[in-house]
Amino acid sequence: MDTRTPLVRLRLQRLREAMARAGVQALLVPSADPHLSEYLPGHWQAREWFSGFTGSMGTLVVTADDARLFADSRYWDQAERELAGSGIALEKIPTGTAAAHVDWLAANVRAGSSVAVDGQVLGLAAAQALQAALEKPGVRLRTDLDLVDAAWPERPTLPSAPVYEHRPPEACTPRAAKLAAVREGMTRHDATHHFVSTLDDIAWITNLRGSDVSHNPVFLAHLLIDTVSATLFVGVGKVDEALARALAADGVRLAPYAQAARALADLPEGSVLLLDGRRVTYGLRQAAASQVRVVEAINPSTLAKSRKSEAEAAHVRQAMVEDGVAMCEFYAEFEASMARGEPWDELQVDTRLTEARARRPGFVGTSFSTIAGFNANSALPHYHATPEAFSRIEGDGLLLIDSGGQYLGGTTDITRVWPIGAVSAAMKRDYTRVLQGTIALSRTRFPRGTLSPMLDAIARAPLWQHGLDYGHGTGHGVGCFLNVHEGPQSISRAVPTPEMAMEPGMITSIEPGLYRSGQWGVRIENLVLNVAATQDVDGGFGEYLEFETLTLCPIDTRCIERTLLRADDIAWLDAYHATVRKRLAPRLQGAALAWLQERTQPL
Repeated sequence: MDTRTPLVRLRLQRLREAMARAGVQALLVPSADPHLSEYLPGHWQAREWFSGFTGSMGTLVVTADDARLFADSRYWDQAERELAGSGIALEKIPTGTAAAHVDWLAANVRAGSSVAVDGQVLGLAAAQALQAALEKPGVRLRTDLDLVDAAWPERPTLPSAPVYEHRPPEACTPRAAKLAAVREGMTRHDATHHFVSTLDDIAWITNLRGSDVSHNPVFLAHLLIDTVSATLFVGVGKVDEALARALAADGVRLAPYAQAARALADLPEGSVLLLDGRRVTYGLRQAAASQVRVVEAINPSTLAKSRKSEAEAAHVRQAMVEDGVAMCEFYAEFEASMARGEPWDELQVDTRLTEARARRPGFVGTSFSTIAGFNANSALPHYHATPEAFSRIEGDGLLLIDSGGQYLGGTTDITRVWPIGAVSAAMKRDYTRVLQGTIALSRTRFPRGTLSPMLDAIARAPLWQHGLDYGHGTGHGVGCFLNVHEGPQSISRAVPTPEMAMEPGMITSIEPGLYRSGQWGVRIENLVLNVAATQDVDGGFGEYLEFETLTLCPIDTRCIERTLLRADDIAWLDAYHATVRKRLAPRLQGAALAWLQERTQPL
């Protein structure tokens, strides 16, 4: 039994005692904070604390005699292992957007009972769906309780790290200009005020950065913008006097973090408040005064932030060069060391690759927890080695490494798979099918405004042709020295919405995969930039876009079953490797340069 299991049972007991005192029959614990962040400060990692499940996404439901964790296919193997013996059952759901926990609560909680969830961490759209589902069986939804706090005496405090300014030249657009652009978006909705809670939006608008959330250079705050000024609700002492003066010069005043809800309640009669129902919590929405008219629409900053300017794209390209140099240096050292018979394990890969990135100019930190999985571990899309559970890299098989860096000029995210010892024919087939998916989407042209989910099938088609598939999305938006996952675009099976339209300047990942549970996994990921298609375009059918591949690192050709590739696949790969070699070779020397030249030889 996992040593954490008795602790999980004790924590659930505390939670059930708090529920009984409040007269609540079921409790919903989402993976969320008041900003609906993907990566959470310790203060809001309640789902992990009470379940022992360490995956980044999942929903915990607790009743007096039952407990269920709802997780999608990326986490099934991990969840089964981490939940073993805890008394918590795993509910397998098809995707991370599935609302199976809502259906379960509606079907399993008796009429007249109460379901509680902290409204301060429950998304507005999620609250509306939950309310509608529970009304039918006559179940009451309570959002006014924080039972987690009552049952978690060891709960971490809020982070207190300082906020700092993202400066030129990497910060290409002044703060005043971004505020003006947001206000222009407000006028389209006749809004007098706009409330923003998503941390990357706030960091982008204000040209500020922080370290309150692991891997993402953001800080805890809310932002209330009116037609002439703005209020940044942030922890006391996190902004020094010099930065406060700079903010004041752009019309941004500071207020304590906890006062955001009060500010919404105090909006004057006749105000029109713009907020994004997908990016604000139910509790904050409820705080708005009743005399205020609320308009729900996507944050103007979310759209603007996704469309990188030419100047920003230039800095991202330079960050990709630095990232590529670091990876070449690491992989050259790794392969030489393995050839000498020196021992390696998954933890060392994480440490040494991060050290290589840390030597590069502009490096700030990793953009997510490195996934270094060998053989069976590579079949877990969100695997993370720990000192308690990791594998040595020895024998034959595949090593999958998904990693990324935060640089002052941009954010990187790359996945490569490398052969260790002998690679089987089955492994090569899987690797090549995934590579075909990466190539197929990478060279796709499409009309500007195409809804991004419509592109998903292009990467899957080479796999579908053989009855193969993968359980995660094909691509996510990526920030510019911001969150490694951002919207609004998503190349996935998501239901398309108008704001998902592909526009010039968007940076998105392309990362199809294939996973054989208990055996091996393959994922090949590059970041791409939406650019105008100019060559061989008729011009009579509107504007077309294509992808510029930004990521600079060889794709291993030793794992390829060449007979499966078409001539145009090989041409794309050879052209990509020629670009990688041209961009990185001038920055490398010695063993790293030799490694690059060998790994980028044309097929």
